[in-house]
Amino acid sequence: MVARRWGGAAAFALMVGLAPGGQPAAAAEPAAQAQEERIRELEKRVAELEEMLRKALEAGSLGDSAELRRRIDMLTKELEKARMGEAAAPRELKSVYGLGPAASKVYGVERGVSVGGYGEVLWQDFDATRDDGARTGRDTIADMLRAVLYFGYKFNDTIVFNSEIEFEHGTTGSGDEDLGEVSVEFANIDFLLSKPANVRAGMVLLPIGFVNELHEPPTFLSARRPDVENRIIPSTWREVGVGGFGDVGPFSWRSYVVAGLNAEGFAAGSGVREGRQSGSESLARDVAFTARADYHGLPGLLAGASFYQGESGQGAETAAEEVIGGEVTLYEVHAEYVFRGLQARALWTAAQVDEAEEINLHILGLDPAMDPNDAFAGVGSRLTGWYVEAGYDVLAPLGETTSQSLTPFVRYERYDTQDRTAPGFASNGANDVRLVTCGFSYKPIVNLAIKVDYQDYKRANGTGTDQINAALGWLF
Repeated sequence: MVARRWGGAAAFALMVGLAPGGQPAAAAEPAAQAQEERIRELEKRVAELEEMLRKALEAGSLGDSAELRRRIDMLTKELEKARMGEAAAPRELKSVYGLGPAASKVYGVERGVSVGGYGEVLWQDFDATRDDGARTGRDTIADMLRAVLYFGYKFNDTIVFNSEIEFEHGTTGSGDEDLGEVSVEFANIDFLLSKPANVRAGMVLLPIGFVNELHEPPTFLSARRPDVENRIIPSTWREVGVGGFGDVGPFSWRSYVVAGLNAEGFAAGSGVREGRQSGSESLARDVAFTARADYHGLPGLLAGASFYQGESGQGAETAAEEVIGGEVTLYEVHAEYVFRGLQARALWTAAQVDEAEEINLHILGLDPAMDPNDAFAGVGSRLTGWYVEAGYDVLAPLGETTSQSLTPFVRYERYDTQDRTAPGFASNGANDVRLVTCGFSYKPIVNLAIKVDYQDYKRANGTGTDQINAALGWLF
């Protein structure tokens, strides 16, 4: 059974293109000729501009000479790239201002439009039986999980628009997320005032955990995002808000005021995840505050913490017409270390839901006195989770002789969305989870990842279902 499932994962990896292809020899010669012609044309344009600059300087035209210098500099850089040929191919993108590598492209352009993106195809095969011996009845799934485009526009050196538009599950249908949806993941204006302090407004990503902001597939090792950063930290978490960000010495910070969660979406298994309003006519009677600080003063090390606090009742009342606040307080600490092929991460998080009893009774409409099953369906008053992960690129000793990487890894997660429950409610053992994920991530180039892994689920009530995943992920 295991061999068959691993074989399916391998077949999927091959289907989506495990090995990088080469350029046909017949196409190489015309391409080389076109490149030579382009180099000659660029050299001619640079020479013409240099002659114009000489004349402008002789005439004392300072304004014209400044513009000519700028154009010469741009063409010279373009000429250098053309001469380098393959050495000038796209390089590894870097994260800026807390955003993912591809989402950061707009900050590197001089003016105008920037386009980037990422995507991932996911294959999942579930075990036929749960840990308790019951049949799962779950089908093997191949999913065009995400196709994402980043659109940015740099108005000038201080005002930048940036956005992420996401298409999920290959199609859309009747607003049902299972049939796919199109969403604005973020869309904000940045006012770049200074390195220590800048302003961001619009639909913002909350700066919590590793993957809520940096969720492009090649930036994490596993085929699926960590469960802790889904069940406890409700990634991808975004909301309409305003705040600031910046770098002060070896520290970076981000902080926003945003529309709060809506407790109508809270549940036992998903915690506060479905309370996200995602800027879709968000109820904003209750607002929230979120902040993050990171230290990156040592090579390869990132260490920090983040915080969220805000009420979630959004004006809901008890039968006695008392307003339900439902304050949610979520905090996490994290660390990452990357050194010579080694990649290690650790994260711990917890969330406190105040007035969970009132939320369950009066907002979610649960009544254990009428239906005993309701006792296990209430949102927990405390949610907790943590994980540790380590991987090593076995091709790292080859150094610059290869652009490829092959990183076996293992991750252990422990989380419970009902670590504590409100009076009159009880914990469902299915929500108390221990999870081991092991596999590998292969990158033929830095912005493309093929990933295969195995996940061993242990739930306190014995209903864990193991699975094998394979994914193709890219960014540009």
